[in-house]
Amino acid sequence: MATGDDLRRLALGLDGTTEAPHFDRAAFKVARTYVTLAPDACTANFKFSPDEQALKCAVAPDAFSVIPNAWGRQGWTTARLAKLTEQELDAALRLAWAHAQPRPRGRRR
Repeated sequence: MATGDDLRRLALGLDGTTEAPHFDRAAFKVARTYVTLAPDACTANFKFSPDEQALKCAVAPDAFSVIPNAWGRQGWTTARLAKLTEQELDAALRLAWAHAQPRPRGRRR
């Protein structure tokens, strides 16, 4: 069972990650935010690609769910931390962290 403390420790251990307030949540980012932790530390919102989101939600529906709005359609996914092992949490963080890296210069999205 993973916790908010586990998320904070693992996220801050990823190269270049910083923590900053984001409304009522804690945001972890490199060039962009890749995960936010709820104030109660029971859930976190991860930025996955839509395909990664679909896979996570299909394989572990008790742990992952699509945020039900436009953010969710962009890949933002809620995770219930107590439903994840520390290894599963680390894998999800690394996946989201990879999307938050600086984009190569001259490349637009």
